[in-house]
Amino acid sequence: MPGMVLFGRRWAFGSDDLVFPGIFELFLRVLWWIGILTLYLMHRGKLDCAGGGLLSSYLIVLIVLLAVIICTVLAIVCVSMKGTIGNPGPRKSMSKLLYIRLALFLPEMVWASLGASWIADSVQCDRTVVNGIIATVVVSWIIIFSTVVTIIIVFDPLGGKMPPYSSAGPGHLDIHESSPLLNESSQLLTGLRTAATSVWETRIKLLCCCVGKDDQTRVAFSSTAELLSTYFSDTDLVPSDIAAGLTLLHQQQDSVRNSQEPDEVISHSPEPAQEADLDAELENCHHYMQFASAAYGWPLYIYRNPFTGLCRIGGDCCRRRTTDYDLVGGEQLHCHFGSILQTTGLQHRDFIHISFHDKVYELPFLVALDHRKESVVVAVRGTMSLQDILTDLSAESETLDLECEVQDCLAHKGISQAARYVYRRLVNDGILSQAFSIAPEYRLVIVGHSLGAGAATLLAIMLRNAYPEVRCYAFSPPRGLLSKSLHEYSKKFTVSLVLGKDVIPRLSVTNMEDLKKRVLRVIAHCNKPKYKILLRGCWYELFGGDPDNFPTELDGGDHRELTQPLLGEQSLLTRRSSAYSFSSDSPLDSPTKYPPLYPPGRIIHLEEEGTAGRFSCYTTQYTARWAHESEFSRILIGPKMLTDHMPDILMRALDSIVSDRATCISCPAQGGPHVDMV
Repeated sequence: MPGMVLFGRRWAFGSDDLVFPGIFELFLRVLWWIGILTLYLMHRGKLDCAGGGLLSSYLIVLIVLLAVIICTVLAIVCVSMKGTIGNPGPRKSMSKLLYIRLALFLPEMVWASLGASWIADSVQCDRTVVNGIIATVVVSWIIIFSTVVTIIIVFDPLGGKMPPYSSAGPGHLDIHESSPLLNESSQLLTGLRTAATSVWETRIKLLCCCVGKDDQTRVAFSSTAELLSTYFSDTDLVPSDIAAGLTLLHQQQDSVRNSQEPDEVISHSPEPAQEADLDAELENCHHYMQFASAAYGWPLYIYRNPFTGLCRIGGDCCRRRTTDYDLVGGEQLHCHFGSILQTTGLQHRDFIHISFHDKVYELPFLVALDHRKESVVVAVRGTMSLQDILTDLSAESETLDLECEVQDCLAHKGISQAARYVYRRLVNDGILSQAFSIAPEYRLVIVGHSLGAGAATLLAIMLRNAYPEVRCYAFSPPRGLLSKSLHEYSKKFTVSLVLGKDVIPRLSVTNMEDLKKRVLRVIAHCNKPKYKILLRGCWYELFGGDPDNFPTELDGGDHRELTQPLLGEQSLLTRRSSAYSFSSDSPLDSPTKYPPLYPPGRIIHLEEEGTAGRFSCYTTQYTARWAHESEFSRILIGPKMLTDHMPDILMRALDSIVSDRATCISCPAQGGPHVDMV
């Protein structure tokens, strides 16, 4: 950090990123050098043959060339170990060493080509020697090919467009005296942002080449590219810097938590009525999570039942549409219907509609009659395809046209578009009318997991005027979903369930900006080289330990040091954006296009009991409590931040906590009003 500048352009690696690759290459080169030297010393007497002189010359020159390369790589490793992430000064000679190292590839390629040519000639020498030289030629070309692939990977398409740093730093510019310079810098930054958006859009199109090219997809491409370019274009961080920053944040986060007394932990006491219906809502969540899981179809079912799942639904995959399927309106059912029946335990006649039609802003969903809870259940599928990812990343806000008393009706654009699609299908195609014509006394319940949870919430808001008794259960919903007023409104009929450190209920543009701010701060104040941070971080993630035993920050560090040259677009961050006020721990202000958004409804948080080790063989125990949305206003770093979002892990946690609470039926009641379960 910042990225290395070679041949007049920036590359996507830092001068301190060459420790581990260098050690690996050093290990291979030394072994190779020892092997060639041993081959030459033991078999040089057998080179008195036709063409043996050429082979002898090849081995001698290769031994010398490898020795020079080994010395150069050793120097690169030693220099790369110096300094810190935010202080690349001790590594200023790295660019010269890299030029030397790259220059050595030319004679290495030439010599490898000559070796291949000489071996191709019918050399009449000892077979062991010839085979050994063939091996050296092959290894040479493997290393050359690996180097070319590495160069392609670290190539930064925007590297030639990076604005130059000011030696004095942007904070030292006088605004009145340098307005022409500011105008020029502003134009440069605007051009950089436009170029970054174009590059990201190209990357997304290549990644999603099989998605399609309709108008909605093109809009999603542009929206996603703008979001990614906005988030990544104003920092000069390389990927390893981000990994080191996240490692430091995890240790810092655990250290702060361990130092807090129980009464220091921020908590918001729930209302008595909320506490009284916790058990009822947990039972409801446990029941309706089956429908949210069923909406994923056969892939999740096979994943949860790897040994028996295929046998149970295999017959449904092989047969064509049958009479049973014809009773259910739907699209692209394939193997899905069998897995849905197995997951929910319902009969085929209980399903009104099942659709696995999947496009950008158009999510699969199912509608079923749940006789146990006397409800018509609409379950919306979560993220499971590239189209769904594009829907997730269309993160700008848009205004909802709702007939309710709520002001400031803003919501996540991609998810609201998906909810509108399901709404049109349910209402315009008469699916809900058909369901309630069969069971008019039933209540409408809408459920979903992840992206499906967000769409289910917005769908419930859209349908509430027509179905005042609607209920919504949102499992692991995204945080960046609703404006503050809609969040408060959704509490009347929505319950969200969040497990542990799940990142998605904490994920929003505002929180990502806050995470970037914290990464920059902890990196700038780090007094350890990056390779030590990554080594200690890997140990900590795998085996745990006391985070206080991993000193990583300067004592009494001055936040003003953060204004030193460590960001790519310094002028934007220090002159034009108040969001990067590093002296404050408050959340960052969001751009106008991405205002702060909140999770839906009342939130039940399932937390692990105790601090089990990384490889604990004991079953994890959970506690459940009502939580305030502010507890999810910051992304938490941890090894389970992704796994806690998986629907099978959430289902297992629900099974555990509902089972544990069921054993306390005989315990004295806590009092409070009885709440009917949905």
